[in-house]
Amino acid sequence: MEKAGREMDNSASLAPPASTILHDANVERVDLPKRSIITRPGFGTSGQRISLLANHFRVSVRNPDEYFYQYSVSISSENNSVVDNKVIGRKVTDKLYQTYSSELSGKKFAYDGRKICIQWVPYRTEHLSLCSSGSPSHSGSPNDSSKRSKRSLQSKTFKVEISYAAKIPLKTISLALQGAETEKVQDALRVLDIILRQQAAKRGCLLVRQSFFHDDSRMFTDVGGGVTGVRGFHSSFRPTHGGLSLNIDVSTTMILKPGPVLDFLLANQNVKETRYIDWVKAKKMLKNLRVKAIHSNMEFKIIGLSEKPCNQQFFSLKVKSGSGAKDEGETLEITVYDYFVKHRNIELKYSAYMPCLDVGKPKRPNYLPLERYTKALSGTQRASLVEKSRQKPPERIRVVTDAVSNYRYDEDPLLVACGISIEKQLTQIDGRVLDTPKLKVGNGEDCIPRNGRWNFNNKKLLNPSRIDRWALVNFSGRCDTSHLSRELINCGRNKGIHIERPYTIIEEDHQCRRASPVIRVEKMFEQITAKLPGPPDFLLCVLPERKNSDIYGPWKKKCLSNLGIVTQCISPSKINDQYLTNVLLKINSKLGGTNSLLAIEHSRRIPLITDKPTMILGMDVSHGSPGRSDIPSIAAVVGSRSWPLISRYRAAVRTQSPKVEMIESLFKPLANGEDDGIMRELLVDFYQTSNGRKPTQIIVFRDGVSESQFAQVMNIELDQMIKAYQHLGETDIPKFTLIVAQKNHHTKLFQASAAENVPSGTVVDTKIIHPRNYDFYMCSHAGMIGTSRPAHYHVLLDDIGFSPDDLQNLIHSLSYVYQRSTTAVSIVAPVCYAHLAAQQMGQFLKFEDSSETSSDQKSMTAAGNVPVPQMPRLHKDVAGSMFFC
Repeated sequence: MEKAGREMDNSASLAPPASTILHDANVERVDLPKRSIITRPGFGTSGQRISLLANHFRVSVRNPDEYFYQYSVSISSENNSVVDNKVIGRKVTDKLYQTYSSELSGKKFAYDGRKICIQWVPYRTEHLSLCSSGSPSHSGSPNDSSKRSKRSLQSKTFKVEISYAAKIPLKTISLALQGAETEKVQDALRVLDIILRQQAAKRGCLLVRQSFFHDDSRMFTDVGGGVTGVRGFHSSFRPTHGGLSLNIDVSTTMILKPGPVLDFLLANQNVKETRYIDWVKAKKMLKNLRVKAIHSNMEFKIIGLSEKPCNQQFFSLKVKSGSGAKDEGETLEITVYDYFVKHRNIELKYSAYMPCLDVGKPKRPNYLPLERYTKALSGTQRASLVEKSRQKPPERIRVVTDAVSNYRYDEDPLLVACGISIEKQLTQIDGRVLDTPKLKVGNGEDCIPRNGRWNFNNKKLLNPSRIDRWALVNFSGRCDTSHLSRELINCGRNKGIHIERPYTIIEEDHQCRRASPVIRVEKMFEQITAKLPGPPDFLLCVLPERKNSDIYGPWKKKCLSNLGIVTQCISPSKINDQYLTNVLLKINSKLGGTNSLLAIEHSRRIPLITDKPTMILGMDVSHGSPGRSDIPSIAAVVGSRSWPLISRYRAAVRTQSPKVEMIESLFKPLANGEDDGIMRELLVDFYQTSNGRKPTQIIVFRDGVSESQFAQVMNIELDQMIKAYQHLGETDIPKFTLIVAQKNHHTKLFQASAAENVPSGTVVDTKIIHPRNYDFYMCSHAGMIGTSRPAHYHVLLDDIGFSPDDLQNLIHSLSYVYQRSTTAVSIVAPVCYAHLAAQQMGQFLKFEDSSETSSDQKSMTAAGNVPVPQMPRLHKDVAGSMFFC
């Protein structure tokens, strides 16, 4: 094949027919060098200056030459089985001082409650090991390790092994602040974070990663469904361009209300009587939660529910006859209900006809009646907490600054010993507000957004589609479908979309509403087939619930995977022009239309992109809910098409091993020599839609990875992209610009002299950014509710060679090409699209777990011990559409 960038004839195209692709092209491949993160090339200057505050508090280190010694802590029980350190970790912290008082005389240490113990020793002073093999006063070297048994408050013996792991100099932080590339700076920062964690633990806080939550009723809010929202604080030390800082932010988590399990299930499912409990939902909700037995005060973790009710669930019970010491007794088969009532004399009022809690092992169940147990605190749960935890900028500033003043972090003895002090005021920084991109809409009109927002009042869409044969189906009994169709047609006419009257309107048969979601969808399609002369161009589906409808997954799979029909699901509570306009924006995009373009895109004046064929990728991986290690992760990548446009995208989605963040299917060679990977699919589409041009430049936006994974993205995922390109017979590798886009961070920006959120287009690339690497914060959207969270962009690689201004303006512009809405999005549109694609395709798998009719999707691939179901592929008729809109 010819080199990238040249014109090619049909016989050597990037996408010849499958039967003629030369999959074993003899291309000489060289090992790609290991890449390093680039340093900052400079600072941006465009835009208007604005004075800002950030929730970073300056940290001073007066004794930078101090050292810390890190020890690994392992806790095991009497039978040498490993114990979860989180369960008894806090007790270890308290007991260490008591048990090893002589060794610890004059020493200071911090313990993270899990596996790491940190000891501070004054500079140039010989240190003692925390525990040694001899007497308590024995001095040992850091390489000594020792074991000692001690009794807990419950008279259980645990073995605590503390062994030397590493020597951590505090000076690595000051070197990193000067721009040096030091390997141990993260270790030193983790030391300081552990110190703050122990301080919070001593105050009785609940610790969740780097956040802590006080047991204070003023911090609690009821969010319904048996769930309580708890407000706390996130804290982390960060090296920045302006020096070491402590990032403090308001954090929220969810806990289940302590109380009887039965009461929780009634509240969670919003029912008043136990006979109305949905036990399928209850099983999913209870899995991995911790419960405490009232009669024994022991804690257990729920792994599931019994298949039979308590009065029918038998187990084997050994009973001694009492005839002697050698009596082995007899084995009885007894129900869980009879055991607790007759042998434990415990009254069970409700449990007889309910499932039991299974708190054992997968192959060794341990059943407990449901009503006698109280829940301990559990992990996070999605609910209405976001609504109740929103804070306007002035309130958030007050809460954060009060926390720093009231909790007096820098009075911790360990921090004082190191000469560390923390300022009590937010960091003042200078930002810039970039110019708002101008848009082009229908009839050649210009549209200038104001503070990140615009509308289509008295405007037409730039490239409206036409809807001739379509149908409206209704799974909801509350919607007036005739009124809906008339209003949709009228609204479409005003926006330039020609919509014929629906060929038919189909109401679901009332008798079908008690059937499973899959059966309901199948019955609806039987009616569609009977009433339409052929496949429709489009289906509008009215769902009974706005969110989490069980019909959504089966409906989408049937339309997009099985039949190749474009569809839009809605659940209108109020039908007006604004609602219908938003629906039409999605429909028009899915049918191949364009709602608006950037003015520079319309006139082909995008710096460095219009001149050379450039492909833009958005990448994201979606994982199952916390605690569900059996749910496959879903990798989604969207790629731009129809260059030189940057507003049209196609998605490729695959399943992969659970909880794996690195995308496994970018390049996927098969046994027959073909490549079934994501990149090939998107590269071929780019070529086919870009007048036979191959990308010579590729801009990658990667979402969802932490700083510790940057090297993997650069040296694993990027290598896979290059291999996919080479597999198509190419020798010239495109230039790459690789950018990680993060929203899951805790930096907030505030206006220094105004109570409102920062304006749309605010960018910060000084003071609070990394001292060496190329990163910046951008708030491209207009924060109307709560406090805006900027996107944090990390530029890992830039072979294309953007100037800081050109790159920041491009990223800002990419927040205005999101075809689903008339607002700038908080992170670039390709990333938003990738997230949507993963979310929608994930619905295909969600319903198949319990589907009895999904025999067509049983192929599995092994990923360790967890089988990964293959993602159903999109039908060829919709594969190139923006179905995710």
